[in-house]
Amino acid sequence: MPKSSSLFDFHLLLLFTIFSLAAADAIAAARPITQQFKEAPQFYNSEICPKIVGEDDESDNGTSIFLCSDQSVHVAMTLDSAYIRGSMAAVLSILQHSSCPQNIVFHFVASATANASFLRATISSSFPYLNFQVYSFDDSSVSRLISTSIRSALDCPLNYARSYLADLLPACVRRIVYLDSDLVLVDDIAKLAATQLGDNSVLAAPEHCNANFTSYFTLTFWSSPTLSLTFANRKPCYFNTGVMVIDLDRWRRGDYTKKIEEWMEIQKSTRIYELGSLPPFLLVFAGNIVAVDHRWNQHGLGGDNFKGLCRDLHPGPVSLLHWSGKGKPWVRLDANRPCPLDALWAPYDLLQTPFALDS
Repeated sequence: MPKSSSLFDFHLLLLFTIFSLAAADAIAAARPITQQFKEAPQFYNSEICPKIVGEDDESDNGTSIFLCSDQSVHVAMTLDSAYIRGSMAAVLSILQHSSCPQNIVFHFVASATANASFLRATISSSFPYLNFQVYSFDDSSVSRLISTSIRSALDCPLNYARSYLADLLPACVRRIVYLDSDLVLVDDIAKLAATQLGDNSVLAAPEHCNANFTSYFTLTFWSSPTLSLTFANRKPCYFNTGVMVIDLDRWRRGDYTKKIEEWMEIQKSTRIYELGSLPPFLLVFAGNIVAVDHRWNQHGLGGDNFKGLCRDLHPGPVSLLHWSGKGKPWVRLDANRPCPLDALWAPYDLLQTPFALDS
């Protein structure tokens, strides 16, 4: 009898151990992994840079004059825990290649459900001298309008935040360069920011008129005269919304956020496209933008939206490399399956590895 009791106790202990380990694994899987990033070097303005007048002062409503200065280069990006490694690399690349890095102001948009204090602290610890603001984006303002697309990652509400920049940023910010988080610059961003928008254009971006524009919309769209006539008297070309120069004053006056939302509402009732936040931009702006040299968006380096296969650069000079598509360089590098061009992203990676040694 004692022997049988001991065997029972052993099995009971074994089951308890198994369940305890399983529970521990579940807790570990649910706990977010905190990434540690290295501190980037400080970058200084060259002698030719304009001085921001009153940069240490505040306006009547408490807004920094530096933040509102037209002489600053304003950069808008989204910020979340999934892509923060890419965002850090993008910021480093911008500062490193800028003639006037101290005149750059970053406007980071984060989901209202994100840990904004953690994101803010992460940026500050790696870039102690960075001029930046973090804005809260209410996902519910757009989630009701989002339709499922060909890749679930494209359905994240934060992907649509670029449509709400004119509302999120202070009214004193008149022009911004919007950038995705999966890119690096190898040229001075001030050149891109200085793009002339003419008398009427709201935004500028590299156009790709050799792309099959009709493929971005469904047969339902093209077979409906009411819908397809939106491109009448326009010569629409594809452009990637991951790199744009936007006149926020003109955007506000034209209420372009509402125009984008109207197309998203049509999509909810009649499926007119398969991709996420890109088609509404094309519907509103294609054929009416200022074309920027292709060097400012060597996009598609992440491959297509299904397999993320390796791709080469497009012919011509390069000022900005963009890993749009499914494959991200940091994921492929961690998996030890990098594409050749991922080596161009790696020098900007600020992730602190567990085995890093102090030099």
